[in-house]
Amino acid sequence: MLIDAALLADARQRIEAARHILVLTGAGISAESGVPTFRDALTGLWARFDPEELATEEAFRRQPQLVWDWYEHRRELVAAVQPNPGHVAVARLAALRQVTLVTQNVDGLHQRAGSSDVIELHGNLFANKWLDGCGRCEAAPDDGGRPPRCVHCGALMRPGVVWFGEELPRVARYRAEHAAEQCDLCLVVGTSGMVYPAAALPGVARDNGAGVIVINPQPSALDATADLVLQAPAGQCLPMLLPVGAASA
Repeated sequence: MLIDAALLADARQRIEAARHILVLTGAGISAESGVPTFRDALTGLWARFDPEELATEEAFRRQPQLVWDWYEHRRELVAAVQPNPGHVAVARLAALRQVTLVTQNVDGLHQRAGSSDVIELHGNLFANKWLDGCGRCEAAPDDGGRPPRCVHCGALMRPGVVWFGEELPRVARYRAEHAAEQCDLCLVVGTSGMVYPAAALPGVARDNGAGVIVINPQPSALDATADLVLQAPAGQCLPMLLPVGAASA
């Protein structure tokens, strides 16, 4: 995809001048690695289900093994893909600038590409936590079931993701909003801008004086209020925006 050279130069200059950059990433950056979307993963044995049947606490309480097996299936799919140049570019940018990375993705690809201290608004697909634990669950062996149960109290282990109807992790949301208030540039990468409260972060950044650059191959809900819009895949565009020296970081 051909990217306007003038827009690239402008974006690169803004990144060079920035002191604190907030990077907000969504499903688009991981789709370039081949990570299936929620609905794309509903194939084969899972084709008859809707996400709402598999990604709520109510569904898990009703059919814990079914939901657990679904997430194990998704973990297998995601584990088979690799970070792309977009993920790597974000990690390299953090070597030269103060970067706060906030992601809506649960796939862990940013960490595998070298990013640290990633703020995961929707949790992590490969993490687990206890549902209605007794307080001793972490120290207890689980029973090895599907899903595992605490041998002390019988509490179920659940995937460490945010399900439909759940609040975002309080600390992650606070840290993301604080970064939006403090940054002087916000890069919005691979997100439609339709999922809140994450989609509100660029507006918070803009209201506090930061510039906003949107990088997405398709139009997004945030384009109208961005300073620059680069309609290109993250894996192609982000490496071209790195400050001098980042490519060898």
